[in-house]
Amino acid sequence: MKISQILLIAFCIGTSLSLSAQKFGYINSQTLLSELPEVKAADAEIQALQTQLEKKGQMMVQELETKYKELQKREASGEISPKALEDEASKLKLQEAELGKFEQEMQKQVLAKRQEKLQPVIDKVNNAIKMVATDNQFTYIFDSSAGILLYAQESMDVTSLVKSKLGI
Repeated sequence: MKISQILLIAFCIGTSLSLSAQKFGYINSQTLLSELPEVKAADAEIQALQTQLEKKGQMMVQELETKYKELQKREASGEISPKALEDEASKLKLQEAELGKFEQEMQKQVLAKRQEKLQPVIDKVNNAIKMVATDNQFTYIFDSSAGILLYAQESMDVTSLVKSKLGI
């Protein structure tokens, strides 16, 4: 046997021994997060903001539609000159563009609120996961809800341990 073959065999044995010493676990973060009271409260606040903004947007759309219909009536009845019609149509186009900007701003506000409310919860969960991993000597903990895990034994699910650390 050549020295390179002996070294290769020794490396393979060493690698297999080190892999067998590793401890893996997994967690279902979606299930965990859905059970946290902080997430439920944050979701309620985010939904309230979104509903408020959507109502405002709907009012803006209704106002714009009303103005368009009124302008069409005035045009059909001949109550408005071509120049005035053009001016009014330009104003409505600007208002329509403002509505588009509002929709984009609304999405930004909802995302910012989501980030503001959920980031502390995510940090808390990540800290609990780190503590569980350290306390129980896990080498890796995967998130099965993210589609990362291909195979896992049920005995390796650490969701209940993380829940315990979080007090739920």
